[in-house]
Amino acid sequence: MKIATYNINGVNTRLANLLGWLEAAAPDVVCLQELKATDAQFPATALRDAGYHAVWKGEHRWNGVAILSRSGEPVVTRRVLPGAPEDVQSRYIEAAVEGVLIASLYLPNGNPQPGPKFDYKLAWFERLIAHAATLVSLDAPVVLAGDYNVVPTEADIYNSRSWKKDALLQPGSRAAWARLLGQGWTDALRERFPDDPPPWTFWQYFRQAWERDAGLRIDHLLLNPAAAARLKDAGVDREVRGAERASDHAPTWVELG
Repeated sequence: MKIATYNINGVNTRLANLLGWLEAAAPDVVCLQELKATDAQFPATALRDAGYHAVWKGEHRWNGVAILSRSGEPVVTRRVLPGAPEDVQSRYIEAAVEGVLIASLYLPNGNPQPGPKFDYKLAWFERLIAHAATLVSLDAPVVLAGDYNVVPTEADIYNSRSWKKDALLQPGSRAAWARLLGQGWTDALRERFPDDPPPWTFWQYFRQAWERDAGLRIDHLLLNPAAAARLKDAGVDREVRGAERASDHAPTWVELG
């Protein structure tokens, strides 16, 4: 089973890009983030015509998450991250597909920091850590996939000099990430590239970041032990980032046996 995560940065704006990649790469499951579309605006018909059933949680203008599957409609288990019923931002959806429990998540960016946006980022991270603790030891394989808006280490960025104040690299963000992994989750891309710099997943639109390959790794797939035991491969379809009107993220994927 090939499971991918892709911050599409506007599902309708990038629909042609998404459909082209789906046809070329043929992932079995896709977790999308940053739909930037309401529930009614989500292109379910176009995706169904491409062979994918979908479940989603949209939001006007910002956020929004979805899970696509080629093997029937995913069975939704959650449409919200537990712990803050007052939080209405669409950042989490969880579903079962062929015996694998899969979450598509869009962790808050947190900029500017310090401030309320960074506080929200860390609070959301705490809720994720608490919920992940209930999933990591399941007998079934679990994959937590998405845009975590965290650069885990200095090896996960081309050069951190101009990013020192960014929320993605703050000690609090990295400490929360380390605590999450400490529960027993496997970072699939790092597992696949243990000795080399892992491939970037994100390049800004400005300062010729793509042309200079000035990238970062912020899109991650975490595997519980049951899923990690089935890990066959992982990678990034970086060429998708170079297409016309592309998202600033590239699809990142894992293959489970």
